[in-house]
Amino acid sequence: MPSESELRDLLASADAPPGPDARLVIARSRRRRLPRQLAAGAVSVLAVAGISVVAIQTSLTSQPPTTVTMLDQSTAGGAAPESADSTIKRAPADRLNLCEAPVAEVAPSTLGLQLDVAFPPTAPVGTQAVAGAVRLTNTGTGTVSGTTAGAAAITVSRDGVVLWHSNGPMDAPVRTITLAPGESVELEASFVPVICSAGDDLSEQFRPDLPPLAAGDYALSAAIDFLPDAPPTDGSTPGLDLVTGPRSTITLVG
Repeated sequence: MPSESELRDLLASADAPPGPDARLVIARSRRRRLPRQLAAGAVSVLAVAGISVVAIQTSLTSQPPTTVTMLDQSTAGGAAPESADSTIKRAPADRLNLCEAPVAEVAPSTLGLQLDVAFPPTAPVGTQAVAGAVRLTNTGTGTVSGTTAGAAAITVSRDGVVLWHSNGPMDAPVRTITLAPGESVELEASFVPVICSAGDDLSEQFRPDLPPLAAGDYALSAAIDFLPDAPPTDGSTPGLDLVTGPRSTITLVG
């Protein structure tokens, strides 16, 4: 026969609520973990996708530039920059010269490259594009290899003020170029003999009804970004080299 203490224990067990079912506990635990597992999986997928997107978006223009000529828009609010390297960067070749602004003065290429314009000496007044070319020449003492845009940015100016510049998407494919000292390669180029205003640079492409330039003499210049295959030997930061050259004169005749 059970003792008095054993009877009290049996009565306490009978009055207590039934213990949890092990199967229900496991099922509930799984249900609680499932949303966290899905969220973690989604974050992992996004992280991998982000790496892929960054890899796809990396292109010729995403390389860090070496020449510094334009203040980064992030400092426009008046905050003091922490360092020049992190807050100042130059404009790409196709945004180097803007309408109604002074023609930019650019340092020579660090690779010894030079870009000359080759257009007819005269062209008719009007709104039709004038075809020509640019000549990329290695004026240095060593072979230069790299990648560049298939088309250069052309600027039309007068008295040092920009009247028109290349704008809109450029369909020319990227080109891989190797030039020994003294060698050159020609790229197609064109310009439209019309005059633009500062407001036209707010759009991706100029409006089609820009007024034609008057008859007279104008200056043509070209610029292009060049990404070398090898890092520079002068200790400078590797990146895009901005290549320009002397201006030439073209006469518009009416």
